Amino acid sequence: MTTTAATAHDTPAAPLPRQIPYIIATEGCERFSFYGMRNILTPFLASTLLLYLPLGERALAAKDVFHTFVIGVYFFPLLGGWIADRLWGKYRTILWLSLVYVAGHACLALFDNHRTGFYTGLFLIALGSGGIKPLVSAFVGDQFDSSNKHRAKLVYDGFYWIINFGSFFASLLMPIFLRDLGPAIAFGIPGALMAIALLVFWLGRNRYVRVPPTPPNPHSLLRVARSALLARAPGQARPGLWIAILGIVAALFALAVIPQLGFVISACLALGALLVFGGIGTALQLERARGIHPDEAVDGVRGVLRVLVVFALTTPFWSLFDQKASTWVLQGAEMTRPAWFHEAQMQALNPLLVLILIPLNNTLLFPLLRRFGIEPTALRRMGAGIALAALAWVAAGMLQLVLDGGDAVSIAWQVLPYALLTLGEVLVSATGLEFAYSQAPPSMKGSIMSFWMLAVTFGNLWVLLADAGVRNNVVTGWIAATGFGETAFLMFFFAAFAALAALVFALYARRYPMQDFYRA
Repeated sequence: MTTTAATAHDTPAAPLPRQIPYIIATEGCERFSFYGMRNILTPFLASTLLLYLPLGERALAAKDVFHTFVIGVYFFPLLGGWIADRLWGKYRTILWLSLVYVAGHACLALFDNHRTGFYTGLFLIALGSGGIKPLVSAFVGDQFDSSNKHRAKLVYDGFYWIINFGSFFASLLMPIFLRDLGPAIAFGIPGALMAIALLVFWLGRNRYVRVPPTPPNPHSLLRVARSALLARAPGQARPGLWIAILGIVAALFALAVIPQLGFVISACLALGALLVFGGIGTALQLERARGIHPDEAVDGVRGVLRVLVVFALTTPFWSLFDQKASTWVLQGAEMTRPAWFHEAQMQALNPLLVLILIPLNNTLLFPLLRRFGIEPTALRRMGAGIALAALAWVAAGMLQLVLDGGDAVSIAWQVLPYALLTLGEVLVSATGLEFAYSQAPPSMKGSIMSFWMLAVTFGNLWVLLADAGVRNNVVTGWIAATGFGETAFLMFFFAAFAALAALVFALYARRYPMQDFYRA
């Protein structure tokens, strides 16, 4: 059933939807709960749960667990998006998966000394948090129509601001609670905040615009793609079909090497092969679907494929961004700092800078750019953000070189890479939420937001692959021959990876045709 909310008049002065504060407050509490547990996860694992490992292996094992968890968080949006689009709708999907989310937090608090119970909690949080992740931001977009869509950017900025408001206090306080009160309380407090988030969201139930799930669509993306790949054209081969089949073969090969790479890496590589080769094959033969499906369905699939290219080019950014909670925390542990300061607390600098930079960009930087004739479009902002992340990792790598040389370095020097990375985050992540919603056809709002989240999964996959690489004697020998330590080498490698992605992104963005898929 669809619940209607008051519709604003078609005027530039149209008010914000009155239900927005419930969603914003829910997001603030939920983000405190998520970042509260996530930002203490690596130091907790390295210092407590992984003590059974030799000392030299704990840091790398903690990174593996952390990035595997993040991969799950950003993989399950596929499931949440499908459930919302096809079965329950966004509201009910958010509500029920939030209960799973709360149960996961309870497991972390109860099983802080039991690996199986703790990892079960991580799985439930990945399922709950990941499942609702694409839906909350899409649910915000559903509250707008064509009369007040010009206010959506303001709300998305506010949405991202409250995310970082919750993240700031979580990053500042949870390392102290972990150190002084123990892991049961440190993981229990985020669980209580998630329970409050669920309650606040439920209280606004009668005010939301609820877009119902779409019925099975004979002209869906997958059905149009299937028609395009299987259709025959007189006198023409089917190169797209063979490319898609090559993707299936590559996926099966990735699954066959699970014993060597592990299930998570192999499964992600298999999914990536299906998406890349299947997408290329569909694009090559998409015109063959015309006549079988309406023109608007075929054009919609072409638009989605273009969006997926944009998403794919952001994956190097996420491989850099998420390592601030693993690699940079471990680097901070090697630096000099006051006795009362925990290295994980440096992460509070990231949301604090976001709180400053979002209004600063909107009131100063973007108007200044426009004055000089440069329009800060969504794609320009995202490309610049990827490049800034590369610079942040160059700065982090320089600090690591000094540490590797045996000199003392104050943790205060991490302010520079944090500042560059955070400016990049504001330009990529906050912009990406708005971009993903506006470019998604109506029947794929939840699903395409899931693909946006999937970019983070593949970003973290690159980290796991890099970590697996440095366990290889041939690779470590080659790194040693460069004169760099392993950590510094990987930092510069990831910086170069992102710089190349920023260049390709800029070239692709020049030809991208922007769409507008807000409700009429």
